[in-house]
Amino acid sequence: MKSYSNIITVEPGKRGGKPCIRGMRITVYDVLEYLASGMTKEAILSDFPYLTAEDIQACLQYAADREHQQMVVHA
Repeated sequence: MKSYSNIITVEPGKRGGKPCIRGMRITVYDVLEYLASGMTKEAILSDFPYLTAEDIQACLQYAADREHQQMVVHA
């Protein structure tokens, strides 16, 4: 079982079925976009106090696993 399995949730009626953090309306994509735009983890945690450092790490792990799955499928 992945370490993020209890953090990253997918609900068909929420945010179009995109992977979200702990059932909230903030998606993995949102967090990755913030990081990609140059926001630090500290800035994200300050702007979104309901998130944790573990949530951000879970987003990164989820994205890495998705990328790995795509590499295996296309190989």
